Amino acid sequence: MTGALAQLFDNLGGLDGRLLRNEPMARHTSWQVGGPAAVFFRPATIDGLTAALELVCEAGIPWLVVGAGSNLLVRDGGFSGLVLCTRDLDRLSWAQDGAVRAECGVPLPKLARASADRGLAGIERLAGIPGTLGAAVAINAGAAGQEVGQTVRRARIWAQQGGCRWRDRAELAFAYRHSALTGREVVLEAELAFRQSDPDRLRQALTAALAARRSSQAVEGANAGSVFRNPEGYKAWELIDRAGLRGQRIGNAMVSRIHCNFIVNLGGATATEIESLIDLVQTRVERQYGIRLLPEVRIVGSHVETGQREH
Repeated sequence: MTGALAQLFDNLGGLDGRLLRNEPMARHTSWQVGGPAAVFFRPATIDGLTAALELVCEAGIPWLVVGAGSNLLVRDGGFSGLVLCTRDLDRLSWAQDGAVRAECGVPLPKLARASADRGLAGIERLAGIPGTLGAAVAINAGAAGQEVGQTVRRARIWAQQGGCRWRDRAELAFAYRHSALTGREVVLEAELAFRQSDPDRLRQALTAALAARRSSQAVEGANAGSVFRNPEGYKAWELIDRAGLRGQRIGNAMVSRIHCNFIVNLGGATATEIESLIDLVQTRVERQYGIRLLPEVRIVGSHVETGQREH
């Protein structure tokens, strides 16, 4: 560990949370692959998260915020800076009008079920998305005709230049799997507003959404959900299937035979194998159809072979 990293580690020790060195990121991603984070911190409070962000930026050290790790591929060489995990930032505060103020680490399934139980409609069909609210707001996660951005009233954002401030829905500029937020901005918490509805009907819709997701996405191994965005006018899985890539393997990484927009870890896969398969799918689809598939997943870290960092 370099002097700067060692100093950062010592400084983070004064904050409330769990602090680790050389923590394998395979433990914190749904693909179950990835090398170690040089420093790993799981803050207990939002204030702890923002304090850690200020410390790492002052030190000039690379950083990465991770929620459930369900939309992330960490390369086998690991991440040479600070990984901040938001899993303990999962508090909900309900208002009398049915709006909720939720911290960034709240699991989306938990929020979907809690709102449905209160007769609040808007995200019940998102119960099968395994990520946390912070990431869901940042990418405007959606499924079955619903998107998180449709319910967001405002969100409190930390920015590397400008500190913390609330931004309303218009400023966030939600679009398909997109918001105005950059990679150097972090969702700390959000206020969501819902429509009143019948709790039993919402629970039924939630259960149906979960069943449909399980039946269509009961894939063969650990995965990160949909790997590619749907190009306008197309479905990514159909392009992948038509390109003859269903069941395509590189090592122990495989394009799912059940849902072609999933890449699964059959057991013992490496991040390099998964990334190579992503590249192969992009190349083959572009060659055959002239369409470049854009990943939904974020790829970070160092290659073991070269040590070249990308984040």
